[in-house]
Amino acid sequence: MLSNTCILFFFFFLISLSPVIIATFNRTLPYQHPFPEAVVQEVKRRVNESVARRQILDTTVTNFQCFTGNPIDDCWKCDPNWANNRQHLADCAIGFGHGAVGGKGGRYYLVSDPSDLDTVNPTPGTLRHAVIQDEPLWITFAGDMIITLKHELMINNYKTIDGRGANVHVTGGGCITLQYVSNVIIHNIHIYNCVPSGNSNIRQSQTEVGWRGMSDGDGISIYSSRNIWIDHCALSHCTDGLIDAIMGSTAITISNSYFTHHDKVMLLGHDDRYLPDFGMQVTIAFNHFGQGLVQRMPRCRRGYIHVVNNDFTEWQMYAIGGSASPTINSQGNRFTAPEDPNAKEVTKRVDTNEKDWTQWNWRTEGDEMVNGAYFVPSGDGLSNQYALASSMEPKSAFLIDQLTMNAGVLGVPRDTSVAMSYGGRTRTTVGTNQGGGARSNDGDGDFLEKVFGSVAAAGSSSPPSTTTILLSLLILYVTTNNGGLLTLPLILLL
Repeated sequence: MLSNTCILFFFFFLISLSPVIIATFNRTLPYQHPFPEAVVQEVKRRVNESVARRQILDTTVTNFQCFTGNPIDDCWKCDPNWANNRQHLADCAIGFGHGAVGGKGGRYYLVSDPSDLDTVNPTPGTLRHAVIQDEPLWITFAGDMIITLKHELMINNYKTIDGRGANVHVTGGGCITLQYVSNVIIHNIHIYNCVPSGNSNIRQSQTEVGWRGMSDGDGISIYSSRNIWIDHCALSHCTDGLIDAIMGSTAITISNSYFTHHDKVMLLGHDDRYLPDFGMQVTIAFNHFGQGLVQRMPRCRRGYIHVVNNDFTEWQMYAIGGSASPTINSQGNRFTAPEDPNAKEVTKRVDTNEKDWTQWNWRTEGDEMVNGAYFVPSGDGLSNQYALASSMEPKSAFLIDQLTMNAGVLGVPRDTSVAMSYGGRTRTTVGTNQGGGARSNDGDGDFLEKVFGSVAAAGSSSPPSTTTILLSLLILYVTTNNGGLLTLPLILLL
């Protein structure tokens, strides 16, 4: 067996031989974008283009109110005949989830029955019956409805849930789960009061029924999935997270949504020890983070997270947090700090010493800080925070009102209730610390234990060695890319 020194020497010798090996080594997921900065630049270009169009129209057209500068909405919403070409929406995504086609090209499915009586043999005409079909579908609704789920709603590949033109509410047991799927668009629906449920058989496709344990009670749970776009939704009052994306999910955009009345809003990343989440790439754009929010907007592990042109109007602990060295690129957001003098910082490095996070790449560019808010950059972000503006800079946050004016479900009032949800119950107050600010334990629990049972919990909590990490990444590359360039080196190492 080779010594650790020999293994490390041979590994670094290999990566010195070829830039191709260096480029591919950093890809832990087969579908992650190899150049995330290029995606960021494209988002900037789309925003700048839409804002410029809006400014030109302001000077040439009287009372022109359609184009907002929001590139997603401007793509489809200004077409007076959009209802006759609903599937054009699939062309309008930006960011890492821009490739999510949903049910584009498939037939339309009209949901006419709000019931959810049977999770194994769903009634035709229900949302559950629609989402488990094995063909691409563009799902619409016959009218306003409240869908109270019995258990998790397991969505199959290539589906669009399009709530435009109706006031659609999804609530109840488990709520929405995307597990091992791709190409899903969820648009213009309310999701709230989601509670744990399960220990039941649930149909996941026309040919597959599986036993599901108890769910966490997330609004939307994304598990080992890709090409996902969530747009114009309103989420609040769930037991666990409003949106959680874990276990190597990537190519995700969360946009134009309205988040309120919740503690742990959004989790991106499974566990600090879960290496494939290096490949998680998420765009968070044009959202409104509003009343009654405490933390995790988002809370990131590993991966590349682009947070652009959002309006953060309330938090009680922090807005953006993370661990395990994620890249966080914050551009053109508005952060309005709470009155609590102990909660002015936008950022939080969770359970990490400063000496360990100083090299993490957390950047702020064009962000507006209100009421004493401040962002602590690190790594490359520290050197870039005073960079001169360029034509590619994200539009400054004075445009936030315009870009987020339609965040949430279109055509209905926003949720402004005052209750908050904890553990499936609602209450109107949050515990406070001695400084007067709301505080809640940011501990994530051991999700590995939830997935794998006591076997994971019995393992050592000490961090893996450098050699173990390097070998694990090599194995991940081989298993996700059918061997490729590193097959021979891996055999030699082992």
